[in-house]
Amino acid sequence: MSCCAWSSSSLLEFKSHFNSFSCKTRRPFQCAPRASKIATEKKSSSDLPHLILHDALEAAGIDTCHARDAREGFCSQISRITELNGESSIAISRGADLAKVALQIEAEDDSLVSHSSVPLPVSSFISRLDDLSFGFCSNYLPPSGSSPEIFFGNLERYLYVDKGFRRIDSELDARSLYLHSTLTCRSGSPTMLSLIYSEVLKMVRVTGFLDFDAEIYCPDSLEKSLPRGYDKKKSKISDETHIMTARSLIVKILKNLKDAFWPFQYGQSSSLFLRAVHAANRVYGSSVSQDPTTTNKNVSPMEIASAKAAQHRLQRGVWTSVRFGDMRRALAACERLILLHGDNEEVRDYAALLYHCGYYEDCLKHLTLFEASQEREDKTNPINKLEDDAVNILKARVNLIMAEEGWNKASASTSYWSSNYEPW
Repeated sequence: MSCCAWSSSSLLEFKSHFNSFSCKTRRPFQCAPRASKIATEKKSSSDLPHLILHDALEAAGIDTCHARDAREGFCSQISRITELNGESSIAISRGADLAKVALQIEAEDDSLVSHSSVPLPVSSFISRLDDLSFGFCSNYLPPSGSSPEIFFGNLERYLYVDKGFRRIDSELDARSLYLHSTLTCRSGSPTMLSLIYSEVLKMVRVTGFLDFDAEIYCPDSLEKSLPRGYDKKKSKISDETHIMTARSLIVKILKNLKDAFWPFQYGQSSSLFLRAVHAANRVYGSSVSQDPTTTNKNVSPMEIASAKAAQHRLQRGVWTSVRFGDMRRALAACERLILLHGDNEEVRDYAALLYHCGYYEDCLKHLTLFEASQEREDKTNPINKLEDDAVNILKARVNLIMAEEGWNKASASTSYWSSNYEPW
């Protein structure tokens, strides 16, 4: 391996060239390839139910300028994902700039929560990440001819010892799910640490000081280990399950956020959709006119109380609460997942959130779209059967609500956000 320390002059010269090369240019708003594919299958993108979050907030008088800019930046990056580079390892990192994708996600969430007049400084955090990578290249590269084991040992000592990056459980601190917070606090989720590891590795590869096939072992949430690098030639078949691709990294980031901020955190089911539908059933009964005290006899009083408390917060417009989710960020995560890969289940889960926000017509459109494009891989799975039944229950409830005399689309569309839209 031809690794060697750089001189200060060569480092500054390359850094100047790299910054000018990686300067971001603004692109028109567009969806990812697979999202466009769904639109094609429907003959026209106008046939798809629109994503309501930004329009709904603006209708309630909430400025979404920075959130829209961040969403545009996200779509600009994911539009670069192809079938080929989307399935390549993050150790190679071709196509979309994964760090920019993560920071645009965070910029939108920050705007939704903080109402700040200043957007999250994405370029500043990109520079901070570049400085972290340059720090390794200038001081920690091993001598020429060193083995891959020595290289990765230096890299991991740099990140986890000298720089102090550590792993933290997202259940204890949701900030660990964001790249900018991980860079600031030096603590983050396995996904964020894997992203940082890959960015440093990418810098070494770009400079031409990496002449072996490097791969990253990305631990899952059940493991307590940190991301590690290894020589792919010496890998085992079991290592392949821990290789994260560009697309799977973005999906993982968004699903982590969706799980963390889902407004219905408690329930017997691991399915977020079932929790949301059950929350509606436990508050109102399995039908609109049914007494909730006569239903759900197998459900504990604790779960019923939790569901009622969640519904009460939503009705009062309390959209974010410690350990009880955040409706805006959950909706944003669902919308970005739909834009990224058009997963049918994301459309269904998004519909469940729309129901709780009072957007019944949009909810029904998304449920109809889900059923029209539904392709179950395992129809014998009991969870799938329960979810399919829950879809029918939710559709029936929405149809009854919309048929009720006096239901008003305009008031239903603005009452949720206008009642109390501040996060404090």
